[in-house]
Amino acid sequence: MATRRNFLQTGFGLTAASFIGVPLLGCASPPAKAVAKARPAAQPAIKPATQLAAAAAQADPDLEPPPDIFDAQLLDMEFWLKPRTISVTRPASGEKASLLYWKDGEMIDAAYQELCHLLRDVNGKETAPIDPKLLETLWGTQAFVARYGIESPVEILSGYRTPDSNKRLIEQGVPAARQSLHIQGKAADIRIRNLNAEVLGGLVRSFRQGGVGYYYRNTPQGGWIHADTGLKRTWKG
Repeated sequence: MATRRNFLQTGFGLTAASFIGVPLLGCASPPAKAVAKARPAAQPAIKPATQLAAAAAQADPDLEPPPDIFDAQLLDMEFWLKPRTISVTRPASGEKASLLYWKDGEMIDAAYQELCHLLRDVNGKETAPIDPKLLETLWGTQAFVARYGIESPVEILSGYRTPDSNKRLIEQGVPAARQSLHIQGKAADIRIRNLNAEVLGGLVRSFRQGGVGYYYRNTPQGGWIHADTGLKRTWKG
């Protein structure tokens, strides 16, 4: 895992490598209404490093710089109880949305339906229920880095997959497990602009909500991270 100072030197100076060590709160079950084919605080005082403080001040003098060490104490109850709005893009279809999907301890059905649609199988053109725990991981990652000036949407490269779509990927040589959790609506391949795969993966992994796969690629867009709500494990693909 890249160190925080090494990561700063690569030009992404307002990001954390790891931050959460407690279970997610408010992971409600999907709304009773089934997904149809229709579209659907106070933080402990921790002395920041000089480099981190300078980077944060340069980006926005009103932003609090990231501390030297991230741990579960940095996320208080207020973080998990506030309304949750997630911004996502789907490069494969050109869709974009910013949706308030959780408020006052309850999932908002219309927004949940729309998120399921956005995470649909674009190739197979089918929609399925998405595990709310996966949405929590995506939202939590985005909301955390937004505290430090990174307000990029979550790019959904792959969400739900039909068994046929998953089989075709395997036949084409694309990294895909035969019993992929994508088929169950419990996995997504994601990117966030200004976070490299190493840092984003560490961030997602620290939720401890399931598996994290690191897919490094030497392309202008970089690699991506597989996040799921299955067994806790990591791998590189």
